[in-house]
Amino acid sequence: MKIALMDSGTGLLPAAAALRRLRPDADLVLSSDPDGMPWGPRTPEEIAERALVCARAAAALRPDALIVACNTASVHALEALRAELEPGLPVVGTVPAIKPAAATGGPVAIWATPATTGSPYQRGLIRAFADGAEVAEVPCPGLADAVEHADEQAVEAAVADAAARTPRGVRALVLGCTHYELVADRIRAAVAPAADPGLVLLGSAEAVAAQALRRVEAAAPHRHAAAGGGTLTVLASGREGVLPPEALAFAEGRLVAGAAVPN
Repeated sequence: MKIALMDSGTGLLPAAAALRRLRPDADLVLSSDPDGMPWGPRTPEEIAERALVCARAAAALRPDALIVACNTASVHALEALRAELEPGLPVVGTVPAIKPAAATGGPVAIWATPATTGSPYQRGLIRAFADGAEVAEVPCPGLADAVEHADEQAVEAAVADAAARTPRGVRALVLGCTHYELVADRIRAAVAPAADPGLVLLGSAEAVAAQALRRVEAAAPHRHAAAGGGTLTVLASGREGVLPPEALAFAEGRLVAGAAVPN
């Protein structure tokens, strides 16, 4: 089994690590875009174009599924990706965990990039899945970029800024950018003092990984059962590359790299 993941950068690591835990034998293809990142400030058309570059490079390696491990790309490029690649290649997007967050009874906060916060896409998800819970949208300028560069001081500053703008007493915090899951412990520490003592942080990595495996099972059951070699292939804007040093600053990056078997 081979699963590809794409993102502008290291935001694909949480879902890749989840796949490693669920299927250590799965071959992984990580396709990022160092030439075009960050995607957040780009127009929707530019995001779709850059996402297609990553997706086409990954698809050329004939994976059994492609995970769009990026909220921004899922908002602006998922339709284009599916139009080009499906039904031959199942494409799994990333959706903020608003529904399970609302199930806690609220109030709920959603941390996301400025490009995603307030977008028609996110507002539509809130209307569809918040189930009447009080929801606060909190833009987090600079946080994804700080995580991407593993800049500890910038991460702390961006987290503190977003925490200060998060309403007191929230019961659930949705991590609406895949990069944020890499610093979930720091986010919890910053928000918890002003939150419900039972604060729940909700990312999307585990659910997305499980959905990708279900899609592979539905499309080709024999491939789902077949053991792979646990290999890792890294693509950088379409070129073969290696995991950047910044990725190894996070436990998820070390897990993905440590489980790899050389090609």
